[in-house]
Amino acid sequence: MADPWQECMDFAVTLARQAGEVVREALKNEMNVMIKSSPADLVTATDQKVEKMLLSFIKEKYPSHSFIGEESVAAGEKSVLTDNPTWIIDPIDGTTNFVHRFPFVAVSIGFVVNKKMEFGVVYSCVEDKMYTGRRGKGAFCNGHRLQVSRQEDITKALLVTELGSSRTPETVRTILSNMEKLLCIPIHGIRGVGTAAVNMCLVASGVADAYYEMGIHCWDMAGAGIIVTEAGGVLMDVTGGPFDLMSRRIIAAGSKTLAERIAKEIQIVPFQRDDED
Repeated sequence: MADPWQECMDFAVTLARQAGEVVREALKNEMNVMIKSSPADLVTATDQKVEKMLLSFIKEKYPSHSFIGEESVAAGEKSVLTDNPTWIIDPIDGTTNFVHRFPFVAVSIGFVVNKKMEFGVVYSCVEDKMYTGRRGKGAFCNGHRLQVSRQEDITKALLVTELGSSRTPETVRTILSNMEKLLCIPIHGIRGVGTAAVNMCLVASGVADAYYEMGIHCWDMAGAGIIVTEAGGVLMDVTGGPFDLMSRRIIAAGSKTLAERIAKEIQIVPFQRDDED
């Protein structure tokens, strides 16, 4: 049987490339920066423009499909995941990077059917790296197959995470104390390039061993999640339980052993789920 979603995936790659062009062009110009949930949670006119562009192309081609987009949700749309084919989009993952022209900015497109990730496309625009993953078909970057590191020994691991956009002292303290706990195990190090999607793609590529974060959203994880699993990695909740796309938290790792060890070390920061009002 022909792959029912292959056409959608090809379309997503084309869209991500077009969106990347817009983002690259915008990096050359002045930008108008606005604030969302915290002084460090930023949005620009380009985020909104790219999302509108993607949404209009998708709605025109697939009118029956559902859509969850970061800026649509910011504007008051609900983010509820149903069984309907759903496009989950972050027009610019790494908006703070974008604002500062720090060169890691990605367009993330995830496609979910029956609440299962079917494919993901993450286009790292400045690097011109197109990451893709399709259920059962593997993960690739610019046509080269990706494979996780399979590292199981946390003392030999390089982790990726972010400090997040919350500036509440209590949250910041927990995030820093989690990093301290992990560093003192000891581990090789902690990195972060400022975008959840690219951090996860680095795990898929085998150059980082695991990524963990709390406080991110479904649109940060939906594109890269399937890229990690198709590269042989695992997704897990920070509690050690099963991964839940709407939970706002994740461990993505090159091995189950490593993911479980990270889950054991970190203290949970409570965030409201994406599908709760």
